[in-house]
Amino acid sequence: TFIRGRMRSAAKLAYGEAQDAIDGRSSPKGEPLLENVLKPLWGAYRALAAARKRRGALEIDAPERRVRIGEDGKIKEIETRERFDAHKLIEECMIQANVCAAETLEQKGRPLIYRAHEPPSLEKMDALADFLQTIDMKWSRGEPPRPDRFNRLLEQAKGGEHYETVNEVVLRSQSQAVYSTENPGHYGLNL
Repeated sequence: TFIRGRMRSAAKLAYGEAQDAIDGRSSPKGEPLLENVLKPLWGAYRALAAARKRRGALEIDAPERRVRIGEDGKIKEIETRERFDAHKLIEECMIQANVCAAETLEQKGRPLIYRAHEPPSLEKMDALADFLQTIDMKWSRGEPPRPDRFNRLLEQAKGGEHYETVNEVVLRSQSQAVYSTENPGHYGLNL
């Protein structure tokens, strides 16, 4: 059912506060919500994360960066924002809400717009393979570029000196997602 609504956050809980509470660290706002709200929500997140893993969604670990500008107008610093499971939880819930909305509208024969994500182009795959050779990693050009192949590559790079760079290059090798009235699917989410 689609209705107009307004959300009021009674707790006004930030990502870090929710994460602290679930991780057992002091969280004055999160602790009262721990048993009845946060633990069940994290249980739902674990189920969504397991389903994501089973369907083979792309698992790029690309941290969000914030650029700070100094008084002189020049870049003062580039900081990496910490990414919590609380962030991933909300992202998974938003994905499920979008899937549910699309399925509901499709069943009712209503027009809708999809977030479409095509597989990477051959040119981008060639560029990825060329880059990987420079750091002694391999990418077979003959195999289709399925998300699980990228995940294996990322897992192989984990812990190595080039992990962040491989994540960035894999991200840049992907097609740009677009909005469309057609539903070709979402390659990265494997949906």
